[in-house]
Amino acid sequence: MAEPLTRVDSAVQGLEPSSPVKEKVSHRRTSSSVAGVQSMKDLKTSQTEIQVAKESQGTGWKINTSPMTVDDKDILKKPLITPLVRAVDLHFQHGVVVTARNRQGVTIKDAMDAIHKPNKKRADDELSEPYLKGFEWLPNHPQLKDDPDKAEEREAEWDRLYIHLSSTPGVSSFGGGKKKKNKNNNADAE
Repeated sequence: MAEPLTRVDSAVQGLEPSSPVKEKVSHRRTSSSVAGVQSMKDLKTSQTEIQVAKESQGTGWKINTSPMTVDDKDILKKPLITPLVRAVDLHFQHGVVVTARNRQGVTIKDAMDAIHKPNKKRADDELSEPYLKGFEWLPNHPQLKDDPDKAEEREAEWDRLYIHLSSTPGVSSFGGGKKKKNKNNNADAE
C-alpha cells in the first residue's frame, strides 16, 4: 500500500469510442432534385430566357373557383414556363405575392392552385377582376428588353411572373377541341 494514489477521470482517459463519429452530409438529397428542373435563381444568374406557356393565357378561369373548372383540362398538366423550374413567385397587381411549387416543374395547375388558395373564400362581388387573363414575364417586354438603360431593372424582374386579371372571361383559342361541321353551312354554300 505504499503506492501513491492517482486520480483517473474515466470519462476522458482510457476510453475509446466504440464507433467512429459520423460526418454530416452538407449537400441536399439527390432524390429531391429532378434532372432538368432548375431554380429561378439559377436562371437569373445564367440569364436564361423564359417562355410563358401560351395555353395559360385567356383560360376564362375564375380565380375564386377550383382550377378543375377550366373548360380545357389538358392545359393543367402543361408546364407554366420553359425551362422547367421548381418554384416561381407570382405577383398580383395589388402587391400580393404567391408561390407556385412543384419539384418536377411548375405546371399551369400549380400556378392556378397558388392563385386560388388566397381567393377561394372571396365572394364574386368582392373581386373587381375575377378572371385570369394570363401571366407575363416582364424581362421579355419590349420596353425592357430593347432599352440598354433598363438592364438593371430587367435583371431585378428576372425571377418573377406577373398575374393579369380581367373583368370578363376572355377565352383563348389555344388548345381548343375539334369544330363540329354543321350540315346547314354546307347547304348555304351552294
